[in-house]
Amino acid sequence: MSKWLRNALLLLAFISPFSSAQFEPQYPIIEELSWTDSSYLAKQRARVDRLTRENTGTPIRGDKTDLNTLQRVVDRELVANDDKLTLQALGVVLADVMLTAEPALEWKIYEDKRGRSRALCIKDTQDCLFPVTMLSRRMKVGLKPDVKKVYVEAMELVGAQLPPLPYGEKREYLPY
Repeated sequence: MSKWLRNALLLLAFISPFSSAQFEPQYPIIEELSWTDSSYLAKQRARVDRLTRENTGTPIRGDKTDLNTLQRVVDRELVANDDKLTLQALGVVLADVMLTAEPALEWKIYEDKRGRSRALCIKDTQDCLFPVTMLSRRMKVGLKPDVKKVYVEAMELVGAQLPPLPYGEKREYLPY
């Protein structure tokens, strides 16, 4: 290849309208759960249900009573600080309680430059919560989070992003 042709090709590479930047994905990317993601969440729920049945005699019910059950798990230190999978499973159960309290939320896959996460997002928006790690990040450093407080603060945060309720009603996310 001649020197002239090589230089011309190099010049074209620099001024080409097809730069690599236009091929980078636009973040965040929010998608539906795959079958694998749904299966993973079901296994996480089952993991916590088994843990709570064996150690507290209480099943996971899928309602606000699960907040008390999760608190017992935290207070009794039933999950080791380094058991990331089970710590995050507690967050899946917390998320399910959030879903029952706010119908505008749904499980989604949220992907950004840091990676891919399972999140609760407000329908038709990019506003999301990440409850899977809300308890685990605190517990892995030895804290004993107040589960109800974490729940209420997260729900108030997401509630502020929702359209107002009719007739001036207020959203209340009290645990009971």
